[in-house]
This record gives sequence, C-alpha cells and structure tokens, in this order.
Amino acid sequence: MKFGKLICTAAVLALGTAHASAESWFSGDWYLKVGGAVLSKPKFDGASKNKFAFQPMISLGKAGPSAKFSSRNDNISFALIDNGMIRAGAAGKLIFKRDEGDHYDLRGLSPVRFGGELGGFAEFYPTDFARIRGEVRHGIRTHDAVVFDVAADAFFDMTETVQLSAGPRVSFATKDYFETYYGVNAAESAASGLSEYAPGGGMKSVGAGGAITWKTTNELTTSVFAEYERLMGPAAKSSLVRERGSKNQVTVGASATYRFDFSFR
Repeated sequence: MKFGKLICTAAVLALGTAHASAESWFSGDWYLKVGGAVLSKPKFDGASKNKFAFQPMISLGKAGPSAKFSSRNDNISFALIDNGMIRAGAAGKLIFKRDEGDHYDLRGLSPVRFGGELGGFAEFYPTDFARIRGEVRHGIRTHDAVVFDVAADAFFDMTETVQLSAGPRVSFATKDYFETYYGVNAAESAASGLSEYAPGGGMKSVGAGGAITWKTTNELTTSVFAEYERLMGPAAKSSLVRERGSKNQVTVGASATYRFDFSFR
C-alpha cells in the first residue's frame, strides 16, 4: 500500500514538473511575421518563360536578444530554439499543383498534386553581418522525397532602415523529387513528344540572390529582390528542360511582412 502511494506521489510530481517546464518554455516574448511576395517566376520548374505569382511568408518564434535577418527564400518556419546566434525549429512549404493548364509545354505529362513539404531548419550567425540557413523537408502528397536547401547571406545596413543583402544558394533532392518534376516515362513520352527520362537523386541547383530591404515602420518591412538559379544534375539533364525549357531560372519581385509582438506569462 505504501509502495502504491509512493508511485502515485512520484507520478504527480513528474506531471507537475512537465507542466512547469511547458509553462516555462511558452512564457516570454514571441513574434509572428505575416506577409507575402508578388513575384515573376518561371511558369514551372525548368521553364524558359516567367509568370506572376504570390508567395505567403510566415514566421513564428520566441523573440531573441536582437533583430534577426530574414530572406524571401525562408519557408514558413516555427523557431523552437532562438538565442541570438542560433535559431532552429520546424519548417514547411506549400506546393501548388502543376498541370498542362500552367503551360502548353507540360502537355502529356502527369499532373503534380497540391501538397507540401514538412521538416526542420537551422540557421546561425557566424558574424554580425552574415547568416547561414539550412532546411531539410520531406514531401507530403506532392512527392515522397527529401529536399535539402542551404543559403548564405551577407547583409549590410546602408542606413538605419535600409539593408542590402546577397549570397549563394544550393539545393539537393532525392530521386522521387526529380521523378515528379523532371521525369518522363514511356506513356508521358508518347503523349507529350518528349524523350523518355528516368532521373536519380542529387544536386538540383546552384545560384545566388540579393535584396534591398526597407524597415518601413517598427512593424512593417518591405523589400525588392532578385534570384538566379542554375539547374544542375538530374534536373538539367531532363528532356523537359533540354527540349522545351531552360537551365537558367530567374525570379524577381517585391515583398512585405508585418510583425506582431506578444507575450505569454
């Protein structure tokens, strides 16, 4: 009987400790950035022509000791660790469907379903003017692959409110990603006129990007940006790219985000 009471007491103490730890983690200052970008981007991955599109931008996390650099390339993220030098947590990306309605060059190819990618990110600041960020995400519904993106940015404050940033990017993916976006099976080849192509995994692209960011108010941030991406490996070898598209991908646009600050006590 005493042993049973001891177990119950230990369980209550453990639950209380876990509850206190959860309250301690949630307590403090938080921020939520919400916005979007209007951009001119390739009509599909590997296309030679551009289209206008909208991209949502969302970021949630604990407020660190200093303002963080952010990029239009950052996907939707939720920071679980944020100490000013290192920031890490969950990351996700929405993926919209792709079919022959997007461009006639896609005629005869299987449509890509609406879905997303879910995973994590980590970024750190080796200096006060540079950030390196990596994201690893797994496809949901759209594809069954793993995608790995790395970006490095150097940023310079031209004035108290205007910042200039630029840096390199590189992207990798496993086989199913390239099969989904760049593969052409026998049936698709017959229907589209493209040569058959069965890709493997590897490097997807290398490139660079830059932006001019204006802190319009304490809460509102706007920017203009440009990105260049050179398709590599399985993507560059695809018959869709070689016969109807381009290895060179250019994106330009403008974005705006609004920051909400709140606290849990």
